[in-house]
Amino acid sequence: MPNYRISIDLVDLHREIERYSLREYRLPFSLYILEADNPDDASHTIMMRVMQALMKKDNSIETRILCRRIRISLRLDKIETL
Repeated sequence: MPNYRISIDLVDLHREIERYSLREYRLPFSLYILEADNPDDASHTIMMRVMQALMKKDNSIETRILCRRIRISLRLDKIETL
């Protein structure tokens, strides 16, 4: 499987995610490298990682609403094959 470099943009949700004090997703613009079958799978994987990290911190209804908003507002600036 190829590796992908993904640049994500969480500016719209940064203030809300910031209060969960996640170490990996604390910046509004971030760069991640992961292994996936195709670019669509890589983008889905990074979105699921963000949502799972939030749910591990707090499993409340507010967090679930935030995860729903992440599905809509998460922007992928760039996906590159390494």
